[in-house]
Amino acid sequence: MQIGMIGLGRMGANMVRRLLKEHHCVVFDKSSDAVRLLTQEGGVGASSLSDFVEKLQRPRAIWMMVPAAFVEQLINDILPHLESGDILVDGGNSYYVDDMRRATELAAKEIDYVDCGTSGGIMGLDRGYCLMIGGSGAAVKRLDPVFRTLAPGVGDIARTPGRENSNSTAEHGYLHCGPSGAGHFVKMVHNGIEYGLMASYAEGMNILKHANAGKSEQIGDAETTPLRNPEEFRFDLDIGDIAEVWRRGSVIASWLLDLTATSLTKDQTLAAFSGSVSDSGEGRWTIKAAIDANVPTPVLSTALYSRFSSRGEAEFADRLTSSMRFEFGGHIEKSTDV
Repeated sequence: MQIGMIGLGRMGANMVRRLLKEHHCVVFDKSSDAVRLLTQEGGVGASSLSDFVEKLQRPRAIWMMVPAAFVEQLINDILPHLESGDILVDGGNSYYVDDMRRATELAAKEIDYVDCGTSGGIMGLDRGYCLMIGGSGAAVKRLDPVFRTLAPGVGDIARTPGRENSNSTAEHGYLHCGPSGAGHFVKMVHNGIEYGLMASYAEGMNILKHANAGKSEQIGDAETTPLRNPEEFRFDLDIGDIAEVWRRGSVIASWLLDLTATSLTKDQTLAAFSGSVSDSGEGRWTIKAAIDANVPTPVLSTALYSRFSSRGEAEFADRLTSSMRFEFGGHIEKSTDV
């Protein structure tokens, strides 16, 4: 099958490489270097959007792999070149409400719009991509060969007990979740859960890192909560080894833990990172959906707010809290210099 890919960044380029094993790919990106590289690897390069569209067989199948903020403009730019029967796939992390609107607008022009939440990161080239798909049944069926190639497949993962007679594609790593918006809705919640899992590992590891607090000099002043039993906190733990042992037989083993162990093996101090953690929108949208549906999500909400704090967004609130302590009790800030 022929498929066009717009957006040849960290994920888009590797998705093309995986697709080229079984399909023909026309590729376009604002970076001519990215296009040239994939052309050398077997793709058909395009110099512009119009050139890209012309090189695709009708009816066209076009996959957009660009940040959510650029999807709307890209659709507006490519729409004049499209025809009835063409399919546009948004494989990024768009807000599912936008997907529903776009699908309706494009349907009026007889163009199918498919939202496809894509998980797998930079390792998807080898591992495959977990795909969560929304859109019409006919459009999704037509793209099935593409989804099947991108997905991990059954692999060596044992079947879930009770699913022996299931015909769902879920076991292959891709799923038609429902109508327009459903794919990105599922991916949105997936990423919200990811925030919570990452925060849990990070907070737990931080406790382990401070398990030797009793060995430090204990300061006695009005601004410091005393460590009552310092003898209970005198463990010098190897965090990298703990991450490694947890990978093997532990109930909290996961791919995220695998990645954590890899990072700690490189440098247990993680000196290359400042600790400023970004969020690309899905965590926020997950919590908004939870509020609208009256679903309590205290863990996911806290994980999102923790990311805000990591970027200094709590700095003014922290200063204000400190100022109030000074006003009512004359409390002087302690230096945080080590």
